[in-house]
Amino acid sequence: MGFPKIVFRIVENRSCPLYQYNDVFELSGIAIPISNESENSIITTSIIKYPLGKRVCKILNGDLSRIVIQYERGDKIPVCMIGCSGCTGSIKLEHSKDDHLVRNDDSSLADELGSMMHLLSSFSFFKNIEEKHINTVISYFKLMKFKTGDIVIRKGDPGGRFYIIVTGSVNVLNDAGIIISNLDKGEVFGEMSLICNDKVNATIQVKEPSSILYIDQPNFQKILDIYPAIQLYFSRLMAERLNKSNKIRAEDLSSGMTGNLAEIPAEALFQTLNMNAKTGILTITDLSRGTARFSFRQGALIKAKYADITGDLAFYQILKEKSGRFRFTPGIAPEDFSTPEIGFFMKLLMEGMRRMDEGKPQKSN
Repeated sequence: MGFPKIVFRIVENRSCPLYQYNDVFELSGIAIPISNESENSIITTSIIKYPLGKRVCKILNGDLSRIVIQYERGDKIPVCMIGCSGCTGSIKLEHSKDDHLVRNDDSSLADELGSMMHLLSSFSFFKNIEEKHINTVISYFKLMKFKTGDIVIRKGDPGGRFYIIVTGSVNVLNDAGIIISNLDKGEVFGEMSLICNDKVNATIQVKEPSSILYIDQPNFQKILDIYPAIQLYFSRLMAERLNKSNKIRAEDLSSGMTGNLAEIPAEALFQTLNMNAKTGILTITDLSRGTARFSFRQGALIKAKYADITGDLAFYQILKEKSGRFRFTPGIAPEDFSTPEIGFFMKLLMEGMRRMDEGKPQKSN
């Protein structure tokens, strides 16, 4: 006979070295107080299921075990929020009676997704994957279920997940809570904040009961590395998002354009040139290290130089720059039409954003 199980989810992360925002911990257990004339004692058993692939924290173990002792049974723990005792970082966890993560065992989840296979294979994301590999890719995802009115992600939250709507639909809300668009089954969200290591830029609210697949950053990187076709899918998707946001008008590129990195981030600038298959030279001045020059052939990055840095390292470095003047000039030298690409653009971008994220200073508590 198993103990009743409840879920705690991380809702605040202050530089925790082991876990991240939205990680889930499954807690079960019982505490039995024993009192007699000679002593007062407690017999307790706590079982804590940690997020897959994450290390066990002895400090958090103690914190969660103490709450079992306090309420004597896991299922008696009320809706609450607790903080860990802390080490070099700290987290806050919330227990909610209507936590949405489907905590089925692997076989039942596989059965549920298996029954959806025909539906999933029709989605644009999975159309980029050979049929024999779809099951493997799906194994990297987890399934969440929501009811009408639930908030999936909120503007300003840390990014870190990519979502695919399996059934149901969601609304996209602006800062005032007004619906600006909606997304139906097969459509996706969260990819911009995940790829660009940025905060969520819109609130997503469930319009009707929905099942949604999600994948986190580490597993997202794995499938990008294993299946290059998915990289192409995200390149196209991000270009569509950028065009809709009107950050850069593609027609301006045909005759050349100028601008400032303070208004158009480097990653957005490079993505637009890539996805609009532009040929020309991008020159960026007034940078912290001087001048940078990048050559594109039909959207492919073929040359990169920033101060004394060249190749992919120059590209990674320019992504860190937040100010500088740029000019795009159409056309390249004849010999550059045979110059090989520096690398697949989406993979370069993902690696550059990963390096930026790793280079961010840790916040003090």
